[in-house]
Order: sequence, then C-alpha cells, then structure tokens
Amino acid sequence: MKLPIIKAFTKVRNPYYVTITRFLSKENLSRLSCNGRNIQKSYNRSFKTNLFENKYDNSYDSKEKTSFIEYCLLSIPICAFMLGTWQIQRLQWKRNLIDKLKSRTNHEPIKLPENLEDLKSKEYYPIKVKGTFLYDKEFVAGYKSLIKDGKPVETNFAINKGGRGYHIITPFKLADRDLTILVNRGWVPKSLKHSSKREENQIKGETEIVGILRTSERRPPFVPKNRPHNNMWYYRDVDAMARKGNASPVYIEMIANNNVNQYPLGGQTIVELRNEHLSYILTWYCLSVVTAYMWYRKFIKRIPFTE
Repeated sequence: MKLPIIKAFTKVRNPYYVTITRFLSKENLSRLSCNGRNIQKSYNRSFKTNLFENKYDNSYDSKEKTSFIEYCLLSIPICAFMLGTWQIQRLQWKRNLIDKLKSRTNHEPIKLPENLEDLKSKEYYPIKVKGTFLYDKEFVAGYKSLIKDGKPVETNFAINKGGRGYHIITPFKLADRDLTILVNRGWVPKSLKHSSKREENQIKGETEIVGILRTSERRPPFVPKNRPHNNMWYYRDVDAMARKGNASPVYIEMIANNNVNQYPLGGQTIVELRNEHLSYILTWYCLSVVTAYMWYRKFIKRIPFTE
C-alpha cells in the first residue's frame, strides 16, 4: 500500500510527501492494519542508537541502592580474610612448637624427678634410668606402624600385612628406688609378637637405658576405645597401661639402638608434626579476594555473571 502512494506523490511533486511518508511509516501502517482486523499488536519502541554503548545499561542500574541482605553477603570475604589471618598465627604457633619439640628431644638426658608430678612439664625430654626389665609382665600394644627418623613409614596395611607390627611394653624396676615404670622397647613385626621368638634380644640383669618421656594422650575423634584384654591400644593411655603392667604411671620410649637389625626397633617417638598452615593461608586469602570481587561486580557495578 505504501509503495503506490509514494510513487503517486512523487509524480505530482506534492510538498507534503515527507509528511505523508512519515505518517505511513512502518509503525503506523502496522497499527492501521491491526485496527482494521481488530488485533492488538504491541510494538517495541526500544532501539539501540549506539553500537558501542554498554550492553548492560538497559537491564541493570548501577545506581541502585545495595540492600541489607546484599551487605550481609559481604561477610563471606570478610570471614575468609579473618580465617587467613588466624592461620598466620597458627603457623607461628606450630613453628614454635616444632622448635620446642626438637630442642627437648635433642636435650642431654636428665634423671627421673623424685616428684612424679614434675613429669607433666618434662614430656619429650630424654630420661636416663637404671634398673632391670621384668619380662614376665611384658605385653604388646598394636597395631602400630614403624617409625623411622621420627616419621611414620607409610604402609598399606590392606595390601602388605607384613607392615603391621606391635610395640613391646616392658615394666622396668628401678635400681635406686622402689619404683617400676613402663618402657616401650620398640617395634616388632607381627611375626615376632610372642616373646619366645625374640628371647635372644632380651637384656638380662641390671642395665642403664635412655628413653623419651611421654604422657597420656586424649582419645582422637572416631578412634575406637582401647581393648587392653586384647592388647589393642589405639591411643596412649598411660594409667591403663600401668594397671596392666602393675607399674607406676611413668612411660618412656627407648631411643633407637645402634643395631638396626635387632628387634625391637627403638626410636618409635614421632618428632615430626604436620604443618600445612601455609597452604591454609593461601586458600583463605584467595577465597577472600575472589568472593570480594564477585560481590563488588554483582552488587556495586550491577554486572551479571552470565549474559
């Protein structure tokens, strides 16, 4: 309809050609056509005048005020930052603990205090005692992994059953006082669990030994209870061990012997502590930076994450 009318007005050179052409634009023709057919048709007036304008301006208003709930979400990067700072303090604490542990284990051997209450502050100190082993009261504690150079030897018990072993706990009667203590003589494989198979390695008569003083430890989470009647000690309970061995609650772990092929193998004290706080610091700080940027992009700039 529009093309014939335009040609007609063009031929007669009507001065109102421009006005009529505008009136008969696509929008008006569409409306006239819809009115003739009694059809309501919406026409989108929005158009883009600049190809380089911000594609988010039509949907998001950067001047929109931030709500209270959106400010509450800001607590996520703040908490992550606080946890990273806390891990810095934990890292320094763990390093001091490791230095303290190494300093004590490398200390010159000291004598057993007269007052046994003083032993609570002497853990990891080497103790020198003289006396006699009571092999008739000996018992084992298992299952235990082998410790070498202060670190556990990684062994898959499900595949290599030979990696299972026991600690040999032998009461030790002191020579200078009426006192019997417990001595962890070291680790033996499962095949040498019974004392009859290692009688040649027993120390006869009075002897002087050096061992690292240890105290009771708390039962770790998800660890089963000890079963003394089955010689299953999942964690160190000095009082219960003392009752089993009919001794005082004093427990030392013998240092490594010179003959590495002689069982029991001494030196079963773990002196290497797990220290992964540096990785925790990086994790929490990175999480804080990422979530802070996401919050700024979403609630300050009002930029969606997906188009």
